[in-house]
Amino acid sequence: MAPILEINNLYKNYGSVEILKDINVAIEQGDFLVLVGPSGCGKSTLLNCIAGLEPITKGSMAIGGQDMTNVSPKDRDIAMVFQSYALYPTMTVAKNITFGMKVRGIDPAIQEEKLTYVAQQLQIEPLLKRKPGQLSGGQRQRVAMGRALVRDPKLFLFDEPLSNLDAKLRVEMRTEIKALHQRLGASMVYVTHDQIEAMTLATKIVVMKAGVIQQIGTPAEIYNRPANLFVADFMGSPAMNLIPAKTKANGNGMQIEIARKDGDPIMLTDTRNQDLPENVIIGVRPEDIADASSVRSGDAQEADCLIDIVEPAGADTFAVMQLGGKHVTARLHSETTAAAGAAQRLAFDLGKVSYFEPETGLRLN
Repeated sequence: MAPILEINNLYKNYGSVEILKDINVAIEQGDFLVLVGPSGCGKSTLLNCIAGLEPITKGSMAIGGQDMTNVSPKDRDIAMVFQSYALYPTMTVAKNITFGMKVRGIDPAIQEEKLTYVAQQLQIEPLLKRKPGQLSGGQRQRVAMGRALVRDPKLFLFDEPLSNLDAKLRVEMRTEIKALHQRLGASMVYVTHDQIEAMTLATKIVVMKAGVIQQIGTPAEIYNRPANLFVADFMGSPAMNLIPAKTKANGNGMQIEIARKDGDPIMLTDTRNQDLPENVIIGVRPEDIADASSVRSGDAQEADCLIDIVEPAGADTFAVMQLGGKHVTARLHSETTAAAGAAQRLAFDLGKVSYFEPETGLRLN
């Protein structure tokens, strides 16, 4: 079966400025693809190219196995949900949702059937007689989604649909979109700058920077094995610690030397790796630095670290120290004894660390 969406060697220029460079992406039926990256990385431009709202400069695109490179947006069998709700203020919720079907001449009985189904899916049945001005932001976004869902398209496109909502409502709507995808089994492409949204919603993530794809993978692959320093730093909250270090082979593997602000360097031994360059960037997630007393992992290596800042955060406590000339964050248990200005025995899980080449930023292991 052909991929539901296939993009090959896509380029997008505005005059002499390259916005998208050699984009290659394919997703299967039922995938939830999230395009993520900082502002200006080209993710919304790519979504607009998929929708046909922007012509591509070079390359090709197929939806459902059919070439859509130069096809009009109305003929691509897609539905789009924008950041702005774009609802008709004088129409009721029901009329907003069914308006597109009415324009296309869909049988009124089918319109009513689809309206009922979508209203149940989005839990907006009590709102159908209201107008947009009588709705909250979250309710308006549900209506905008309902207008897309009644299309029953091959592909749903979401352009930062939660950006206008407050933090609590964003979490609630994120959960609803995830549940909706699971119920419908629909194919979706979703744009966001929020890496937490990307991690929680996606079956596949595309990380972008300056119009170039940095990595494509599942949320677990992106998080656990970032392809380069940009992905390692961008994906994760708090971000992965990226610490300059020196290595040297010894009888058990590689000895990792990390400079400390005060005192001798930390010496760790990674038994998994036998061949690393002398200078590396070691990437370690905050949760992989723990109080030594609570760790039982065979890959854990212990060291005394001077804590600079302690940040209680409910179930977790974040401890910040300086290693390798960088601020390094450890995610500790709320009952930790770590205190600012005091040394704490910490364990580094070397079974989960990443190594990067300092010059190119590329992953080594």
